[in-house]
Amino acid sequence: MECSFKSVDLFHGADMEVMTPLMEEAGGEEEDVDIDEDPEHLPQGITFTQTLLHLLKGNIGTGLLGLPLAVKNAGIVLGPVSLLLMGVVCVHCMHILVNCSHQVSERLKRSPLGYSDTVAVAMEMSSSQCLRRSAHFGRHLVNFFLVLTQLGFCSVYFVFLAENIKQVMEGAHLNSSVETVLIHSNSSEEGAVATGLDLRLYMVFLLPFIIVLTFIRDLRNMAALSAIANLCMAVSLLLIFTYILNDVSDPRRLPYASTWRKFPFFFGTAIFAFEGIGVVLPLENQMREPKRVPQALNIGMGFIMILYVTLATLGYLRFRDDIKGSITLNLPHDSWSNQLVKVLYSFSVFVSFAVQFFVPAEILVPPVCGRIRKSWRRVADLSLRALLVCLTCITAVLIPRLDLVISLVGAVSSSALALVFPPLVELVAFPSQPPPPLVLFKDLSIAAFGFIGFLSGTYVTLEEIIYPDDQGQTRLHDNGSWATPTTSPP
Repeated sequence: MECSFKSVDLFHGADMEVMTPLMEEAGGEEEDVDIDEDPEHLPQGITFTQTLLHLLKGNIGTGLLGLPLAVKNAGIVLGPVSLLLMGVVCVHCMHILVNCSHQVSERLKRSPLGYSDTVAVAMEMSSSQCLRRSAHFGRHLVNFFLVLTQLGFCSVYFVFLAENIKQVMEGAHLNSSVETVLIHSNSSEEGAVATGLDLRLYMVFLLPFIIVLTFIRDLRNMAALSAIANLCMAVSLLLIFTYILNDVSDPRRLPYASTWRKFPFFFGTAIFAFEGIGVVLPLENQMREPKRVPQALNIGMGFIMILYVTLATLGYLRFRDDIKGSITLNLPHDSWSNQLVKVLYSFSVFVSFAVQFFVPAEILVPPVCGRIRKSWRRVADLSLRALLVCLTCITAVLIPRLDLVISLVGAVSSSALALVFPPLVELVAFPSQPPPPLVLFKDLSIAAFGFIGFLSGTYVTLEEIIYPDDQGQTRLHDNGSWATPTTSPP
């Protein structure tokens, strides 16, 4: 891969820095470089502070905004506690992955490995002949889930953008209608008829713009946009906290624990939010001081867990049973600051679409273009990119509910990458002797928890998609005023 982490290092803080090395390990076809080769040609690496910034940006996104609904699906007491425990388990799995990568790299005297290569090499070093023969399959399996996860993120972005843009457009029109009605009494009635476009139409309107955005094949060209997007996201979160802290309800009036049937929705949303394990090894491989990775994980993920639990709890306390798939959808459109939150966060997500799309495109496009004549490769490249974007749009159109698409992506793909693969790799990484009983029990328990979450989360989400409730359907066709939350009686 020509696009390296070092080539975009001066744009630290931007999304493309964590995605580019992820792409390098996803390819898995490059020649191994001996760790002792010519140190003058090795990259200088990123600093500890830059690593923390990348780790924060890799975990803060649309999943964060869906956590208040996740707490509702678990309960005001069980939700935050479960979110904290899940965060601890996910961070532990990140440590497992880093340690396993170190072990296999040191044994083979190879350069630091990525996620899929760590899994494949660990299987190759296993004492089991069956695992050794399946090493190639293991690499492709991890890459498959990486692609599935990134395309799932893109589908979530389609729904998020459509929902928020719909609110901004209808809110602006509604506010202008209210002002005009003082002069022309019929204006508000005409405006009511003009609004209420189907949510899926907004996704179709967004499609050509996103296709053009994904035609940018060098992420270095997006450095400025990505930096602005990060700033927009930070300002949006600050405004969200300012709003929800103005009116926090009594937690004793909310259920302490929800029903067992709703908990799988919590699992899918929570694990989607913690899906930052894909950037851990690329960051570790590019640090100037790789031994400080555990410290960076503890500090960075500790801050992220505090942010997650705080926003999830306060958001649920503020909007109670009215909480939606993204807390931005609960902000009423009678204030310019609330509208600004939706615009800024939507811009950030729009730019992030191209960054998230980079991984699956670079995994899937080169093999296809390699089979086509050179004169047609450019056309084939752009056509396949457009086709993949259309695929994510179709998925969003078929599942036009943000809470469900987040839960589905989290349960299906994120659970495998974050909870199932790391503990199993740790067990395989003991080639000459069986793992200690405590480690065996711990790893099997984490993997079983992830697998059960995968099954239950996928089942309840698909059931809700196939047999939706009335509330989910009415959100697709409305009169433009549904965004304003209703106040529960005291």
